Amino acid sequence: MDTEGLDPQKLIGCPPLMPWQAFADWIGMGEEPIVVRTWLERGYLPSLKVGKRVMVNVALLTRQLVEQEWTL
Repeated sequence: MDTEGLDPQKLIGCPPLMPWQAFADWIGMGEEPIVVRTWLERGYLPSLKVGKRVMVNVALLTRQLVEQEWTL
């Protein structure tokens, strides 16, 4: 998973699902939300579509990042 600019520490205390725009704000990319949208479109971030809304699956992302830390 290539998520350049994403700091895993910013995910602490985050709800399991977030609208992608709120996620962009949460990780400090609020001025460039299109980057987060592009990450979603390319499959770099796990997502779930709820109705018309695209949500970032923060719980799965956190798990992936933790597992990636321990992978050699």
